[in-house]
Formats: sequence, C-alpha cells, structure tokens
Amino acid sequence: MTRDTAVELRRRLVARLVADDVLHDPEVRRAAGTVPREVFLGSAVYKPSKPPGVTVWTPLSRDSTPADEWLRLAYRNQTWVTQIDGVLAENAGGPVTGGSPTSSSTLPGVVLWMIEQAGIARGKRVLIIGTGTGLSTAYVCEVAGEGNVTSIETDADAAERARKALGEAGYAPTLITADGLRGCPDRAPYDVVIAFCSMRHVPYGLLQQIATGGTLLVTLSGWGAAYGLVRLTVGNGATAQGRFLPGYTSFMIARPHDHPPHGPFEFLPGHERPSRIDPALLDDWTGRFVAQLAAPSAERLGAGAEQVLLDVSTGSQARVRSAASGEGWTVVQRGPLDLWNAVEDSVTTWQRHGSPFLSEFGMTITPDAQEVWLHSPRGPKWALPV
Repeated sequence: MTRDTAVELRRRLVARLVADDVLHDPEVRRAAGTVPREVFLGSAVYKPSKPPGVTVWTPLSRDSTPADEWLRLAYRNQTWVTQIDGVLAENAGGPVTGGSPTSSSTLPGVVLWMIEQAGIARGKRVLIIGTGTGLSTAYVCEVAGEGNVTSIETDADAAERARKALGEAGYAPTLITADGLRGCPDRAPYDVVIAFCSMRHVPYGLLQQIATGGTLLVTLSGWGAAYGLVRLTVGNGATAQGRFLPGYTSFMIARPHDHPPHGPFEFLPGHERPSRIDPALLDDWTGRFVAQLAAPSAERLGAGAEQVLLDVSTGSQARVRSAASGEGWTVVQRGPLDLWNAVEDSVTTWQRHGSPFLSEFGMTITPDAQEVWLHSPRGPKWALPV
C-alpha cells in the first residue's frame, strides 16, 4: 500500500467521527488527519477471541499481515491491546488465555473526544498520564505544540516502545517513565492534566500541580468495574469541582490503585435475607457506579441475577441470586462489612432521584475529602476512598 492510502484512511476516519458528532474543534480534526496511527501500533497487537468463555489473546504481527490489512486495522475506530500482564504483543510466544490488558492503543474517537473535552489548545501546558503507545501524546503534540507536552508512563517497556514510535512519527515531547499519579512537579504548573488511565481518587499532589482555573479530565473507577469520566476545574489549594460527562468511557486502572491480588476463594456461609434490590441493576452503567461508590473496597465478580462482592482486606463477602421460590432475590453476607446493605442503600437513593445517568453526577475535592454528588453539591453524597 502507498502512503496516500494511509492519508485516505485517516481522512475517512475523521469524516466518520465528524458525522458521528464526535469531533468539532478544527485543530483536533487536523491532528486526527495528521498523526499516523499505524506507527503507534508497533510490530504487533493482541487480537481477542469472541465471547463467550475466557478471552484468548492471539498476537497479530505486522510482518505476517498484508500491508493493506494492517493499515485498515490501524484506522478502525477500535481499541487494540498491545500488552497483557506486562508482556508486549511482539514479545509473546503465542496466544495468551485469560490475562489482563495492561497497555493499549485506545480507539481514536475516544482519545480525540477527550482532548476536545479537556479544552486542550495551542500554547496550553499539558500533562498526560498514561503514555501507552504514544498515540494520544502525538495528538496532543499536534494540538498544543510538543514543547508544551509532558507525558508519563509507568511501564518501562511500554514507555520505551512509545518513545521510539513518537520519534519515528516526528514528535519530541517530554517523556517520563514514572508513576503518573505523582505527576511531574518539575514541569508544573499545567493548564490541563488528562489521564488515559483510571483512578480510585485524585491524588492531592497531582491536583496541586494544576494552575488555578486549570482542568483535570480523569476517569474515576474502582474495584467494582465501574467507570465515570469527570471534568474538574481546579481552584485555590487542593480544591476542584466539576461534573461527569455523558457517554461510556473506561480505562485500565492505574496500577497503584488496582485491587489487592487474590487467588480462588470459597464463598462461606453467612447471614441470609431477601435483597431489597434486583442484583441485575449492577449491570447498568450508572447502577454499577453507584454500587461501587457505596462499597469501594469490594471487588465485583458476578453478573446478571447473581452478583458476588468480595473484600479481600476484611474478608467480607456478599452473594446475591434469585430466590429459590423464583420470586425476588436472596443475599448471603458475612464479615465485618455488610457490603450488600451499603449497595442497597446507595442504589435506592439513586432510584428515588429518578435513576439518572452518570452525567447528572458531579464531584467536589477539598483538602479534607473527595465526594461524588447527585444533581448538585447539596444533593446525596458519597465519599471516595482517599
């Protein structure tokens, strides 16, 4: 395939994103039509098997793929996983069964939309948390100017891979291999901090690196596999406030914020009673987020009519399933935390207010607390684990 074909594929991608009402800013559109995504996919990606069953990740090599097919793959508005459990696709010896993605090239539409939502523009100083493949950093370099861009990646292999790709594509931002949650004080203050990973809460030290009036765009997540993208405006000191954005945005959680490891566990007998809510509500995007706010230390392992919550640190468990009678649901709990009680209270509060989508929620950060609220700061509140 010729270089012109890559240009044409980029043009088509931009046209599709504009038609889908994703892109509006002319500079962001120009960046989307300029950055060669194929460079940032490197020499291999992981191709997942289709559900049901355990996902099998099969390395797909650029060298073994026809050039035209590789280019079309690069310009799909699709996420391509590039690392599983710390192993880059080009270093995998064969298919990987199960495993967790630890780095990826996020679908361009989400990255470009987030750049617009963060208000990134020429001359603004930007900190990117989660360099990944380097694609998002390249887009921001095009919009803000590479001299204004600092990008942090915690994984050394992924960082080196991104460094090479950015150089090959002609970009030279400041690249740092470190814990992105700590930011980069030496380059502060920033007008915008944008995270391409998720966090359980916002580190205060990171917040203090943003100029007053600046923007933090970050996905809040947790151990309940729920996600919400929030745009915060930073005030004086360690303060910020803003609202969650519409849509469905999820990112891998920052490694220091991931849940404690555990092996197979046995669900033990406990106190049994009827559940006040349908456990399938945790499959709803916002319902799951509201449940996670109520039980932030619990990992969610179930789905549908059977939900399992497990708190490794305290040994607390909750298991909810359809009642034996066929009507309603039964919950069994044990341990010092009544996990399902908290979830029920949270979900019913959300239902009393009309079960709105996550965009009706907001967040306030003060030096003393980080809270998520519904409708307004005077509405129902949930404290984040800080």
